[in-house]
Amino acid sequence: MLSIDGSEGEGGGQIIRSALALSLATGMPFAIERIRAGRAKPGLLRQHLTCVDAARTMSNATVLGATLGSRALTFTPGPLVPGAYRFDIGSAGSTLLVAQAIVPALLVDGGAWSLELVGGTHNPSAPSFDFFTRALAPLLARMGAPITATLDRAGFYPAGGGVVRLDLAGGAQLRRLVLEDRGAIRDRRVIAAVSKLPLDIAEREAATATRLLGWGADAGAAVELRSPGPGNVVSIVVEAEHATEVFTAHGERGVAAEQVARSAVRECSAHLATEAPVGSHLADQLIVPMALGGGGRFVTVEPTEHTRTQLALVPRFVGRAPTASDRGDGTWLVEVPPRLAG
Repeated sequence: MLSIDGSEGEGGGQIIRSALALSLATGMPFAIERIRAGRAKPGLLRQHLTCVDAARTMSNATVLGATLGSRALTFTPGPLVPGAYRFDIGSAGSTLLVAQAIVPALLVDGGAWSLELVGGTHNPSAPSFDFFTRALAPLLARMGAPITATLDRAGFYPAGGGVVRLDLAGGAQLRRLVLEDRGAIRDRRVIAAVSKLPLDIAEREAATATRLLGWGADAGAAVELRSPGPGNVVSIVVEAEHATEVFTAHGERGVAAEQVARSAVRECSAHLATEAPVGSHLADQLIVPMALGGGGRFVTVEPTEHTRTQLALVPRFVGRAPTASDRGDGTWLVEVPPRLAG
């Protein structure tokens, strides 16, 4: 059984989610200690427990330590059982982070899957539904593993209650991915969304973001989302020839709409100042599916702690180590070896 120190790397929930995905895909059991030791509130939260419960349910796994606040967990997977599943976090925890813990293994399995995930859909410090559908899912489809994602209802903190549906057709195969240049930018847009808040907030955000970016006003849109509680998110979408990136900022009580827009603009502008096709958040989410399939390489910005955590964890399950090298021009090349047969 593989032994993992949960305080290593980014020291949060990602190492748990990645370990679950890699364990499901390879059949290798693991034991993790010091879970989320780097966080103010260590141990498993509801979102992490949902990840574990989903992985256990879909593979008839044997699990020890899956309780709220637990700092140690043992996970022994069984064979994956394709079908339709529903998992409710019971809070505003991120549904897309739950997907991160199970979807890579489902793509490797190649079966037909239908998932309904209930919780948060637009969370700070987590991939939003827009990021998943516009940035990550198209690259997975290019690798041979298309996913149909549907937002039935948005979920914001603290109410949650969002519903995301993910459908994976049978026969998926994770082929090699090579992504070394962005290509020409085809479309640029700002989408400011609100739920149970004045639409004027979203209109001010869209106007501010397009003005700061030097884009025409027609590149901005203000929309209302159906959700159980109030919420606000700004998404800046840059669609290039070879990859699409999404940059988000979330509204908070007491924070002006213009300030929310500026936050998203700063992240977008920093990325566009480089030639990297893959942003920092997309980079850490590509490594696991690439390592479980045909491997490949991509150019990104300086690796975050989340990305470095993935680079260190992957070889412990698949035996071949991905690498990240500084190209000296503000970009990095990440190379991921293909998974060994068997």
